[in-house]
Amino acid sequence: MKIIDMHCDTILELLLHRQRGEQIGLRENDLMIDLNKLKQGGYSVQNFALFVDMGDKTMTPFEKVSALIDVFKGEMKANSDLIAQVYNTEDIRKNEAEGKLSALLTVEEGGSCEGKIENLHYLYNAGVRMLTLTWNYPNELGFPHKRAESNFYTPETELGLTKTGIEFVEEMERLGMIVDVSHLSDAGFWDVIKNTKKPFVASHSNARSVCPWTRNMTDEMIRALAEHGGVTGLNYCASFLRDPGNIPIDHSKPVYASVEDIAKHARHIVNVGGIECLGLGSDFDGIPLHPELAGAHEMEKVADALAKYNFTEDEIDKIFYGNVFRLYKEVLG
Repeated sequence: MKIIDMHCDTILELLLHRQRGEQIGLRENDLMIDLNKLKQGGYSVQNFALFVDMGDKTMTPFEKVSALIDVFKGEMKANSDLIAQVYNTEDIRKNEAEGKLSALLTVEEGGSCEGKIENLHYLYNAGVRMLTLTWNYPNELGFPHKRAESNFYTPETELGLTKTGIEFVEEMERLGMIVDVSHLSDAGFWDVIKNTKKPFVASHSNARSVCPWTRNMTDEMIRALAEHGGVTGLNYCASFLRDPGNIPIDHSKPVYASVEDIAKHARHIVNVGGIECLGLGSDFDGIPLHPELAGAHEMEKVADALAKYNFTEDEIDKIFYGNVFRLYKEVLG
C-alpha cells in the first residue's frame, strides 16, 4: 500500500511550537504527522501545506509564508536521509527507488501572494507546486466558500474569482502549478472550470450531500471536477464528515466522526464522479485529534473501512495513490 496525501498543516504546527520555545522537528514528534509515522503508514508522498491565516496580523501574509518556507527547507536539510522535496513525478519515482519519502510543497491561502504575480513566481521557485486559492477570507484572488455574514450552511454562489484570480490561475497553468479549490466559493469553482484546461484539485474536501457544510463539494461540482480530470481529497475533519448541526466550528469540542464516515463520503463521491476522481487530503495537524485516527501511522484503518464499503483492493490503491499520481504527472510532469 502506497499513499499520497494532498494536505497537512504540520509545518505551521512546527513553527507555532518553536515560537513557544518548544524545539520539535519533523523526524519524531507528538503531532499527527512525523517521518516515523509516515513510514509506518506506508506513505510515498506527503504534501506539506504552508497555511497562512489572513486574520493573523503579526506578519504580512508574504512574510508568514516566507517564514514557513524556511521551516520546511530546514526540515528537508535536517532529514535528508529520510525525505526529499519533489517537484515532479520523476522525483517521486527516484525517492521511492531510494526508499525515501517525498515532500511536495504547497501553500494554503492565495492571499499570501498579496495579489502580486512576482510573489507567485517566488513560491514556484521555492518549489511550491500547489496553491489553495483562498482560505476562509476574501483575498485578491477571490472569495471563500461561505458568505461572511452566514454560518457554514450558506455557500457563496455569486462572488467567485477576481480578475487577478483569473490571471493567477492562468499563470499557474503555464508554470505547471496545481490549482486547488478547497475553501473556494461555489462561484469561484465554476470560474476555475471556465478558465483552466488542465486538471485541478480540491485537496481536502468532502461531499456536501453527505455533510452539508459549505467546505464540501456539491454533486454537480464533483461531476464537473471528474470530467475535468481532477481529484478531490478526503478530509478527515469530523465537522466535514458528520453534520454537527447549525453551530459554529469549535475545534476545542470536535464533533465525533469515525473512519466509517470517511468511507461513506468516499462511496458517495465515487458513485457521483467515478473512481478516478478521489484521493486523500487528511488535513492532519490542521484538525482536532480524530477519535479513531490518531495520525498517519493508522491509515490501515481507512483502508479497512473502504473495504467494508465494497471498494476493491485496486480501487483503494487508486484512492490512496494512483489517482493523485496520475494528476501530478499530467500537471507537474
